[in-house]
Amino acid sequence: MSENTVNHPVTAKKVNPRIENYKMIWKRLKKNKAALIGGYLILLFIIVAIFGPMLLSKDPNETDIANKLAGPSAEFWFGTDNFGRDIFTRIIHGMSITLYVGFTSVVIGLVIGVPLGIISGYYGGRIDNLIMRIMDVLLAFPGILLALAIVSVLGGSLQNVIIAVGIFSIPAFARIVRGSTLSVKKLEYIDAVRALGATDFRIIFRHILPNVMSPIIVQATLRIATAVLTAAGLSFLGLGAQPPMPEWGAMLSEGRAYMYDAWHVAFFPGVMIVLVVLAFNIFGDGIRDALDPKMKQ
Repeated sequence: MSENTVNHPVTAKKVNPRIENYKMIWKRLKKNKAALIGGYLILLFIIVAIFGPMLLSKDPNETDIANKLAGPSAEFWFGTDNFGRDIFTRIIHGMSITLYVGFTSVVIGLVIGVPLGIISGYYGGRIDNLIMRIMDVLLAFPGILLALAIVSVLGGSLQNVIIAVGIFSIPAFARIVRGSTLSVKKLEYIDAVRALGATDFRIIFRHILPNVMSPIIVQATLRIATAVLTAAGLSFLGLGAQPPMPEWGAMLSEGRAYMYDAWHVAFFPGVMIVLVVLAFNIFGDGIRDALDPKMKQ
């Protein structure tokens, strides 16, 4: 007695190109040990900024005149400042302030700079000339001087520092996105989509924006380091976070008067600024290499 056999076709496993692309980026990133270290440090900083203050029992602004300018010890890991405040506690609380300033100011630059760059590159003509001339005016001033001028007008405060750093971040995003948009809009599939009746809005947000995300991500990562350094510089000059807020730049400014008698007061805030800036810079460089399509596997 014969049995009827049915041959089922072997179906090929569908591969999601986006997932494969992410895997390839991660594979390239893993080869860059320095970038991984930077990424792990950034992750550590974020965790400390979120959970660190909850785990500390001391108030960052609590004074102890009897122990002022005490050196590092088992009781005070990073020593105390001229008011007897625990520097370690203040640095942990200052971590959230530093990252908040860095991320928020870059978001401001992104939200304004990216649309301006896409509109400028996509439409060209008079719109392009107008937007780029405004960006040229902003770029004519060194970043720290532009931020200094804005804060001088608005007044010294943490919120005004964020606004100032965000404003001087706009031209960097606008110019990079404009250049990438000019390259993408010349591709044949953009012409094909336009011929099929797609609106400008759909072309920009469905086809152009996803293809210019790589330089945006790289620029945002590197820009956070610049924002942190600029904000710390403004606070150091007394135009940023105001005492007794435990902002690292302000702490560094307070500690410079005691460099010879109590080196630790300025040393530890300075080291933390260097570590955060270095971590974002080397991670941004690694991301740039990983997102480079010409990079060999």
